[in-house]
Amino acid sequence: MKTPNENRTDEMRAALAAEAPSAAELRLGGAKERTKRLTTIAMLSAVACIVAYLSSMLIPDVMGFLQMDFSDTVSVIGGFLFGPLAAMFIVAAVSSIEALVFSHTGLIGLIMNVLSGISFACVAAFIYKRKQTMSGAIVALVSGILAMTAVMLLWNYIITPLYMTIPREQVAAMLIPVFLPFNLVKGSANASLSVLLYKRLVTALRRAQLIPPTRSAGTEAPRRASNKALMIPAAVVLLTCALVLLAWAGII
Repeated sequence: MKTPNENRTDEMRAALAAEAPSAAELRLGGAKERTKRLTTIAMLSAVACIVAYLSSMLIPDVMGFLQMDFSDTVSVIGGFLFGPLAAMFIVAAVSSIEALVFSHTGLIGLIMNVLSGISFACVAAFIYKRKQTMSGAIVALVSGILAMTAVMLLWNYIITPLYMTIPREQVAAMLIPVFLPFNLVKGSANASLSVLLYKRLVTALRRAQLIPPTRSAGTEAPRRASNKALMIPAAVVLLTCALVLLAWAGII
């Protein structure tokens, strides 16, 4: 015969067992989360394609072949949300569709877009994944800008002579005055847009229940304050990049 304490223990175990999710429920919940994740990444890829198309239509090329592409903003936001592999998928999808549908640079343009996007978005997402704070985001974005600039200097030196059929010495002379500032401006513009749009996009995705809900209010309030404090410098950097591009294109 069980004692009253043993009976209460049995009742508590039975109650916990009834409340605990079954293995089937856990599998179903995991499958739903994976489906939401893939759906969101696919949606971000579609948005990035639209942004890339609008960029090619509305923004004049620099030197006739350097295109300011703002789809990297979407790629880096996807990377911040889901990690560097998601950023890589978005970059690859956008670059492939762009090469097949509306780009005039063909295979070489595809290669350069993939290298540029991955070096920026994946590096930023990789660093942010390890420190998901405002300071971590800033370090991640700056690292992505520097990584993209360094990678594109190297690959422009290798590939541009083949694409433009000009001597490599002539391309080497363009690395510092042309390719270096262009990639710094491009990276800074995309990083600034990422800062300005990230919170709004995350809020919309949470309302659509495509990503998990926000954390507790106590941890979110300081983060919202830091986000707002960063908006002004991000807007200033973006405006500066826009003015540089307009001057470069001879519009102002």
